[in-house]
Amino acid sequence: MIKIYNTLSRQKEEFVPLEEGKIRMYVCGPTVYNYIHIGNGRSAIAFDTIRRYFEYRGYEVNYVSNFTDVDDKIIRTAQELGVTASDVADRFIQAFKEDTEALNVKPATQNPRVMDHMPDIIQFIEVLIDKGYAYESQGDVYYRTRKFKDYGKLSHQSIDELEVGASQRTGEEQRQKEDPLDFALWKSAKDGEIFWESPWGPGRPGWHIECSVMATKHLGETIDIHGGGQDLEFPHHENEIAQSEAKTGKNFANYWMHNGYVTIGEDDEKMSKSLGNFITVHEMIREVDPQVLRFFMATTQYRRPIRYSEVTLKEAAANYQKLKIAFDNLSFRQAGAASVLEDDAVMIAELDALEARFIEEMDDDLNAANGITVVYELAKWLNQYSEQPAVSEAVIEKALTLYAQLLAIFGIVFSSDELLDDEIDKLIEERNQARKDRNFARSDEIRDLLKDQGIILEDTAQGTRWRRGE
Repeated sequence: MIKIYNTLSRQKEEFVPLEEGKIRMYVCGPTVYNYIHIGNGRSAIAFDTIRRYFEYRGYEVNYVSNFTDVDDKIIRTAQELGVTASDVADRFIQAFKEDTEALNVKPATQNPRVMDHMPDIIQFIEVLIDKGYAYESQGDVYYRTRKFKDYGKLSHQSIDELEVGASQRTGEEQRQKEDPLDFALWKSAKDGEIFWESPWGPGRPGWHIECSVMATKHLGETIDIHGGGQDLEFPHHENEIAQSEAKTGKNFANYWMHNGYVTIGEDDEKMSKSLGNFITVHEMIREVDPQVLRFFMATTQYRRPIRYSEVTLKEAAANYQKLKIAFDNLSFRQAGAASVLEDDAVMIAELDALEARFIEEMDDDLNAANGITVVYELAKWLNQYSEQPAVSEAVIEKALTLYAQLLAIFGIVFSSDELLDDEIDKLIEERNQARKDRNFARSDEIRDLLKDQGIILEDTAQGTRWRRGE
């Protein structure tokens, strides 16, 4: 039984989908005016890992994640570069796809764009106006926040608390509103800005309305899971609820999931573009193995913050390498394995028990930190089994298949195509130890396995040297 921490109720709840075996999942995507930073990447990785676990557990996941391609920041970037807003969006959507592909994030079922949904957005707003939840003011359209009685239910804030903050805002926009708490659904066009024609004049949508429109259009009026970064809980997701439920009269999302921040520095400051302390994924994957960065992000429980530093990244790289070596060690034993051994049933039962423990940990609010601990135990099991004098083909196949399945949930894929230098050094160390222990069968086996990988060993008085063959 999978349990999810629902931000709406502030407690873990048993996950029960709207339709048996299927999940409708919407995750807020990036505003495409720049390369994504690793905080944005964390959200993509966290929900990709969640999606992968649901699929591992047998669910069919309809995963929708939008691109915000109409926004003040996009317009500013377009003006600075002397290109159109569409050009900016196209460029950084392509960059997002390339960067997330490098992190082994599965493509969404759909990636709707705001520009493709203008008629839907205008129609949605018209319904809200007709129902009295929205009003036009000097070419802008605002949502009447107080009319929605449950406003604040996601962020657990009262309307009175929100009013105190809103009343301190000043400016022309505030003077256009009936109430300081009201928020924009449609913004009238300014000179030189991209715009669309509407019943209220030329303009473009506000930020919050787009996700309500695209989520309900592509997934239905009620969805199973709505996800995004912790910073979106208020006001973005709060406003989505108000808009969607006012229009449909139905519950918008049954489960709300929010991933934690990536923090940086001694003060654990949130990483963000607005603070100027961000590192882009585009830059990172030029210097760091994308698989290591993925592993670093995916193996923390999604609600917990991740502290980014050179030290924590190196720790992740070391742990990743240990898992890779365990895979290689057992893969190398496959060639000489017996078809069946007497203790096969015992070995397979041990593997089944590890898988059951993994499921138990991950079923508890997708606890990746505990789940990967079980994978470490499985890696230890692989290493111990690979050292057995005799191994079974059936057990190796079962073990490597399970190992690959569990690692794939975290987005990690190993192959035995080519060994890394560190892996070769560790195998040589193992060979040297085997020779000291007079385990010549294992020593010869490692030599032959390295030879099969094109690695030539030279035993000298100064130790074993190696080189790659031509």
